[in-house]
Amino acid sequence: MADLSKLIMNSPIVAPALAGSVLGSVGSDFVIAEWKDAGGPPGPPRWIAPLHLHRSDDEAWYVLEGTLCVRLGEDIVEAKAGSAVFVPRRTPHTYWNPGPGLVRYLLVMTSNVYALIQEIHAMTDRSPAALSDVFQRHDSELLG
Repeated sequence: MADLSKLIMNSPIVAPALAGSVLGSVGSDFVIAEWKDAGGPPGPPRWIAPLHLHRSDDEAWYVLEGTLCVRLGEDIVEAKAGSAVFVPRRTPHTYWNPGPGLVRYLLVMTSNVYALIQEIHAMTDRSPAALSDVFQRHDSELLG
């Protein structure tokens, strides 16, 4: 399968099965990525992302399979397959797979949020100070 993020930004892109690929790239108006989490043993939440906020960017999740929990401020939303969650900019949020089973979801984000995630995944130093710096560079704030 072609790496969809490498295609020219202004070209139409069709993804017959997104299946772990990304539609869009840094510089696009929005990016859609299909991601999954295998789940784990019962107990406290295993955060997929730490508690944070984006000052200028909105984010949304659409659950394809399983259940995804999303904390928005002080509220927790349990989104089952077929459900969507929208997090407006400046809203503290995090998310996790609450169960032992697989969750598959689409993450709809701005190019800036996608660039932040790419930079985090490439980091070798994930100390709180290093992570905080990366979040700040992307007009976001690490809260927890």
